[in-house]
Amino acid sequence: MNSSDEALKQQLNMETGRIAWPELQRHYARGVLIKVASDLDLVDVAIKFVKDDKSTIETWLSNGSIARANDDDAKTWTQATAVFWAIVVAPWVLIQEEK
Repeated sequence: MNSSDEALKQQLNMETGRIAWPELQRHYARGVLIKVASDLDLVDVAIKFVKDDKSTIETWLSNGSIARANDDDAKTWTQATAVFWAIVVAPWVLIQEEK
């Protein structure tokens, strides 16, 4: 990773935060909520979005590592009072369930 990538990673890392499901519902309603699998690093995924790395993003979409949140997810998260790590990479909000 070069120095600009490292700086971007540090910046994005500082922009992540914990957020509860009720605060994310409006983003879900807008269709901009992307769930990230627990085996991926949320900040690394955000970097790929910032850099518009289409091939990596398409691979993750096709293998299910990232996906738009759906109605089943919303129901589960509502019942579980889920909490997430999140980061905004406009227009998307990337989320990963807390372990």
